[in-house]
Amino acid sequence: MSKIIGIDVGGSTTKIVGFDGGTLITPLFVKASDQIASVYGAFGKFTDTNGISLEDIDKVMMTGVGSTFIANELYGIEAEHVSEFECVGKGGLYLSGLDKAIIVSMGTGTSIVYASKDGNIEYMGGTGVGGGTIVGLSKKLLGVSDIGNLIDLASDGSLSNIDLTIADITKKDIGLESHMTAANFGKVSDVATKGDLALGLINMVFESVGMLAVFAARSKGIKDVILTGNLARLPQGIDIANTFSTMFGLNFTIPQNAEFATAIGAALR
Repeated sequence: MSKIIGIDVGGSTTKIVGFDGGTLITPLFVKASDQIASVYGAFGKFTDTNGISLEDIDKVMMTGVGSTFIANELYGIEAEHVSEFECVGKGGLYLSGLDKAIIVSMGTGTSIVYASKDGNIEYMGGTGVGGGTIVGLSKKLLGVSDIGNLIDLASDGSLSNIDLTIADITKKDIGLESHMTAANFGKVSDVATKGDLALGLINMVFESVGMLAVFAARSKGIKDVILTGNLARLPQGIDIANTFSTMFGLNFTIPQNAEFATAIGAALR
């Protein structure tokens, strides 16, 4: 049976997946600063790893900000370019198994989409706050540019030395939980460690994105928020998502293969 390949070309990584009929082929991603090299490298590695010959591939579906660097064919195979927002919606619904949801794509920046299985996909907005924010500020504040090293640092961090909470500014009941953040980096202590600062950076980005998702979900009157993209896999982000679920009465979910949601959406398209 012919196979459909989906490729999501981002600002710093390329994700690639495939479908053999209705079966998802093991996805992979590669890092590269050059989008063209990234696409060809990902394609070659993907086909070799999964034992796929070019003759087995019926079509390549491409999306993402870097996909415009690629023409309408790849190794002689037809390559169709599709809307990234549509792919975010389709991929998020596929991974979650839901009929409708707010899908948040957390990459270098962040986009938010409402999607339903009846084909309604609506771009709700986005923000430049995302993985690029974390890496850029980490490089300047901590001298750390590798996201893996930053995650390790953050594992020993404490927000009590970084963020100002509701409990820090009032003893009265104002209708908000006392541990909620009043100001990110609003209480940076002189004794704050690199781990504290690393955790504060991750928390600031996830809380900012999380609140936008809350507003989007409320505007649509739905409870389900699906977090996708590379940034969604950060272990500290999972804890923050769980806190948001409890705090706002929503279902924040990070599905398996969340980082490949947009590429999956492209293949499904």
